[in-house]
Amino acid sequence: MDRLAQIEVFLKTAELRSLSRAAEALGMSNAAVSRHLSALEERLSARLVERNTRRLWLTEAGQEFYQRSGALLAELAEAEEAVNEHTLSPQGLLRVTSSLSFATIYLAPMLPELRRLYPKLSVHIAVANRYLDFIEAGIDVAIRTRLHEPDTNIVVRRLGRMRRVLAASPAYLEERGRPKEPADLARHDMLVYNLAQDPFSLRLSKGEAERTVRITAALDCNDGQVIRQAAIAGLGILVQPLYIVQEDLEAGRLVPVLLDWQLPMLTMNIAYQNRERLPAKIRVFTDFLVNYVRRTSDGGIWSA
Repeated sequence: MDRLAQIEVFLKTAELRSLSRAAEALGMSNAAVSRHLSALEERLSARLVERNTRRLWLTEAGQEFYQRSGALLAELAEAEEAVNEHTLSPQGLLRVTSSLSFATIYLAPMLPELRRLYPKLSVHIAVANRYLDFIEAGIDVAIRTRLHEPDTNIVVRRLGRMRRVLAASPAYLEERGRPKEPADLARHDMLVYNLAQDPFSLRLSKGEAERTVRITAALDCNDGQVIRQAAIAGLGILVQPLYIVQEDLEAGRLVPVLLDWQLPMLTMNIAYQNRERLPAKIRVFTDFLVNYVRRTSDGGIWSA
């Protein structure tokens, strides 16, 4: 800090050709400016400034040092400005990971509006139904359903909670009949998301009544879109978050079953690394995502 202060004093003195005017511009006393200048000359073992009662001028060594140190401080100022822009104004590449379903239904449709607001921000989406490591994969933001992160340096921000539903195609239900009680699910062909916690055991509740049903799978898969398409084709009854199948339910491609029984709610979170100064690109993206999901989801399917 002393070295930078000495250089700043020298540059201001050389620019204004006056110790007193340099002191005034820097908010320092004349004595402090003189001490900084003397210390710089002593450290460099060179006389930089000559002065008499009427004027001040640079020595040959002073002129050389003025040109080089001026360029150095200008580069430093540019570096600080660039860092401030990245902190305050979103720009650069943001790496996001989520499931295919979430990326298809929310992330991809929201990007045009995001880009119009922040044209210097580019987004890379890594679609993965497994939890990528932030450091190894270079991830900035992750959309995840687990409640806690094993790494304490990861911040978890809740995006929302959502109901999960049981649904099947009209053709399947016409052929196999509708389940009337949770126990009936054990006799149906089930389409199972195999990355769920205990995917082959369904816990349902109605008021104070609770039932746990062990199911077998006609299909188990690690991707919700594959399960959705299989259900539409009539393969069986799926268990999926409402946001994945809402349009299919509204269009009649799928029909909900056991509506009076509730499955555990799904919690969706936004995760990112804890930093003392959160980069603007992460801050604006997460805020925009939360608002976009609330604004574009029909029927209030997300709860805060």
